[in-house]
This record gives sequence, structure tokens and C-alpha cells, in this order.
Amino acid sequence: MTSPTTLLVIAKAPVPGRVKTRLTPPFSATEAALLAEAALVDTLRTVLALPARRRVLVLEGRPGPWLPPGIDVVPQCAGGLDERLAAAFAGCTGPTLLVGMDTPQITPAQMAPALLGPVGGCDAWFGPADDGGFWALGLAAPECAPPDLIRGVPMSVPETGAVQRRRLVDAGLTVHDLPPLRDVDSAADAEYVASLAPHGRFAATFRRLTPVGAR
Repeated sequence: MTSPTTLLVIAKAPVPGRVKTRLTPPFSATEAALLAEAALVDTLRTVLALPARRRVLVLEGRPGPWLPPGIDVVPQCAGGLDERLAAAFAGCTGPTLLVGMDTPQITPAQMAPALLGPVGGCDAWFGPADDGGFWALGLAAPECAPPDLIRGVPMSVPETGAVQRRRLVDAGLTVHDLPPLRDVDSAADAEYVASLAPHGRFAATFRRLTPVGAR
């Protein structure tokens, strides 16, 4: 059965020197881009496995051969990440769930609860990240959300997730939480995430790029 939810994936095109720069060193810029591409491929594969109404990649850059069929592409707007997230939701109506490309270990089962639509008085879904940010944000009615629900939230700082969740609550939304996950920011994160999803493309790429003795 198809869910009424639109799934958004916000991502950068995996171009060396523009993605996963915190993985260098120990990885080269080209290797970091390969890991980013693998993470994006795994994320999009999970999105395609879910019964969403629509699947959209909100992309900074140009699509490449890594983009599978069945995913619409829209460009990111200019501005900070808060502006880009807000604009992504502004282009949607009805239940919408946004995820990033930094958690390639996500599974359909972890995301499935947020695809049921507005049930049980739930207005929003929130997926916290271990680093204090968030890996998922869902709104039952983004077209009715206050303009400052996301804009102005400080991004990429330890309090990002707490501030964003507080915005949801202060706006009067009932928030349900998804399980916490770890983003891939560092080489240690990459090793940990690869161990959680050993059969994905991200894990295979990590193993290929990392000498056995260095793991």
C-alpha cells in the first residue's frame, strides 16, 4: 500500500573536494567522494524500498550515473543549510519526511513509522543524531508550518538537534521520535557505520579503501 508521504533526501553531488571533507585525512578527496557517493546510493536504495507517494532528491550539484530511476531531482536553493531545509519543505504539501545522505545505515524499518501519515495526534517526526544534530525531520503538514520553524536553527553545532526539536514543540506540534543514529563525519564514524550495514555499498567502499591493518 502506498504511503501518503513524500520522501526528501537532501544531499551534495559526490564531487571530490566538495563532500565529506572531514574524512581527509586519512582519505584523499577522491576517496572521500567515493564514500559520499556510496552513502548516497545506499540512502536512495532505502528510500526506493519504501512505499512513498513521491521520492525527491534535493541536490546541490548535478546528478550522475549513481542516480537510480524513480527519484525526482530538484535543486537546492542558495543560503545556509537551515534555508535549504526550509525551502525543501516549502515545496511540499502533505506528510513529508526529509533525511540526509550521512546515515547510509538507515533501514526501511527505521523510517517506516514516519510514513504512516499524521496518526495518533502526531504532527512531526524527529530523528536525533549522535553528534547532537538530526538525521530525519518529518512534518505532517509542511504547508501549514510557521515560516521560522527551521530557518534560523544553528546548523552543524552540538545543540542543533535540541534547538530544532524545541522549535517543533514551541510551535505546538506533537513530536514523535525516531531512533538515534550516527552521522558519517569522521573516519571513525565511517568504520562504525560500515560495521552496522556490512552488506551495503558504503561498507564495501570503506573496506576497499581501508587497509585491513588500519581498521
